[in-house]
Amino acid sequence: MTGILQLVFDALSLGGLYAMAALGIALIFGVMKLVNFAHGEYIAFCVFAMIVPSTEAAAVMSLGALPAYVLVPLLLLVGALLAIVSEFLVFRHFRNASPVTMMIASFALGVVIQNSLIAVYGGRPKSINLWPELNTPVTMFGASIPLLQLIVILTTVLVVVALAILVKRTRFGLEMRAAAENFDMALLLGVRANTVITGAFALSGFLAAAIAMILAIQTGIADVRMGGPIMLIAFIGTVIGGMGSLVGAVAAGFLIGAVSVVLQSFLPLDARPFRDAFLFGLVICSLLFRPQGLFVSRAAKSRI
Repeated sequence: MTGILQLVFDALSLGGLYAMAALGIALIFGVMKLVNFAHGEYIAFCVFAMIVPSTEAAAVMSLGALPAYVLVPLLLLVGALLAIVSEFLVFRHFRNASPVTMMIASFALGVVIQNSLIAVYGGRPKSINLWPELNTPVTMFGASIPLLQLIVILTTVLVVVALAILVKRTRFGLEMRAAAENFDMALLLGVRANTVITGAFALSGFLAAAIAMILAIQTGIADVRMGGPIMLIAFIGTVIGGMGSLVGAVAAGFLIGAVSVVLQSFLPLDARPFRDAFLFGLVICSLLFRPQGLFVSRAAKSRI
């Protein structure tokens, strides 16, 4: 029973991380039909924003030395501002372009951010020490669980609930849903395009900053490429969940996290290094049988 509880908490924690990343992708896609491949670089940027530029292997914390009640909102603001600036300088000029053109622009933006970090901080991973006490195990129902896992699970629940309230109960949420259904018609009905798109990018940046803090605590490393793997999983999550569906993004994130944990636990030792190959094989199978994803948005249904 203890082993099962351990697996459950591991799956919820990893799934929560993937769900937040997939939400960041789904928010932008729902409004602009843009798969923002620079989202992984947003995460890396927020991690490096906490340290002093140095070519040494060990990084000197700057923002990371601030109290948590100051650092958390400050880093969330950094992530939101980065996303807003990228929308203003890059994506705003491609609103009438094809989705392929916007996707290439997002690749280019990611390369610019990554190489800027390399120019300032160097290409070697840096060791950082952010709130190591959060990795202290606590006992729940007989299972020994790192405190950070509980925080990730709780944070994911709060984010999902807050986002649901925002989307369902506020004017901004109504405008965002209208823009996701039919952007041109929404404009004719008075939806504020700049406000909706900028707000979606800000929320995406908030989520990237939250993921950055979690990764920094979990790994203790700042690497310019650290956002790439989670960006890949987030993109897969949005595809499996249904492009443009926020509910689908969350569900698929938790599903991928659960499958990853189960594969890691039950695969033979010799096969565990190939866990991702098995995972992506299951992804291919799911898309073969349900290419539209687990949840289909109303806008997508109208096109089917």
